[in-house]
Amino acid sequence: QVQVAESGGGLVQPGGSLRLSCTASGSIFSIYPMGWYRQAPGKQRELVATISAGGRTNYADSVKGRFTISRDGDKNTVYLQMNSLKPEDTAVYYCNVDLKLVKAPPNNYWGQGTQVTVSP
Repeated sequence: QVQVAESGGGLVQPGGSLRLSCTASGSIFSIYPMGWYRQAPGKQRELVATISAGGRTNYADSVKGRFTISRDGDKNTVYLQMNSLKPEDTAVYYCNVDLKLVKAPPNNYWGQGTQVTVSP
């Protein structure tokens, strides 16, 4: 089985910073793209940032220059450093991972989500 666990959410003032972490665990053979998505109340889930196995990154226009995605392959972990946070960044942030388990085909997995609230 696979577990995808996020951490690092919380309440922060506008202009502040937070760092999210997401670790995949289990009988993992290989991990492919990893990413972060978010869903604000009443809105659809949207892409925030992704990072390929080779380190290529992609960002939503709304977070470019403020957020940085990175990964540690040895730890099966992806990070999202969020700076200059705005109230409109308030959402539940979800980790998404493409990976292959030992003796199983590749599949896509979601974490349970972590709340980020940006408010004075």
